[in-house]
Amino acid sequence: MDVASIGKAVVLALVEGATEFIPVSSTGHQLLVGHFIGFESPNNTFEVLIQLGAILAIVGVYFRQLLDLLLRAPRDPNARRFILAILIAFLPAAIIGGLFSKYIKFYLFNPWIICSTLVAGGLVLLVIDETEIEQKYDDVHQFSLPMALKIGLFQCLAMIPGVSRSGATIVGAMLMGSGKRAATEFSFYLAMPTMAGAFAKDLLDNYKNLSKDDVGLIVIGFVVAFLSALFVVRKLLNYVSRHGFALFAWWRIIVGAAGFAGLIVFG
Repeated sequence: MDVASIGKAVVLALVEGATEFIPVSSTGHQLLVGHFIGFESPNNTFEVLIQLGAILAIVGVYFRQLLDLLLRAPRDPNARRFILAILIAFLPAAIIGGLFSKYIKFYLFNPWIICSTLVAGGLVLLVIDETEIEQKYDDVHQFSLPMALKIGLFQCLAMIPGVSRSGATIVGAMLMGSGKRAATEFSFYLAMPTMAGAFAKDLLDNYKNLSKDDVGLIVIGFVVAFLSALFVVRKLLNYVSRHGFALFAWWRIIVGAAGFAGLIVFG
């Protein structure tokens, strides 16, 4: 584990933490940055496993809400319904990811696909952000179970790198009448089981292939991703409530276009 490898791991972990919960695709950014700086991990395991840092960041920020939800669940039907909504929304990704994750990594983890989906997703986000959609829900606990399932189906689109898990769930929720803040908050809650499941599956599939150096880099990446995600999660809801998603849409388009240019020039 040399200094260059540690530096690359830190860069990718900063990218993971900074982009995991905003609608720009953390996996797409990691794979694109990794391609250009020459970082490789067995079956892209590093990129998936350091997500644990981002998971713990959001658990830390939402710890009081989560504890309150669990304590109320035995006696409060609304709390139980919300927990069930999150589990239902998680189910489609759990099934499809469990069955097809190896094929998705093999066929779709490609920088040209990532650049294409970054640009396309940015254009979609711009349109959704500017479109006047009737707002039916301004509280994340109001989402119905069928609506949660549909958001979960939208989340499956994010298995294509560059689409963005948070972006797909936010767009899906807004199309069904959610306000921007509530859509973003539901995306936060849904991230917890989704990312934890992806972490567990990838670890089980690849732990035998990890060297001591790989484990060391993953630990470093985990810590850096936790710190950078902690900052983003604390700031994002208020930003989105005031300014919407246009900044993230243009960021996607610019990064995707720059990625295309880099692939053409440098390969």
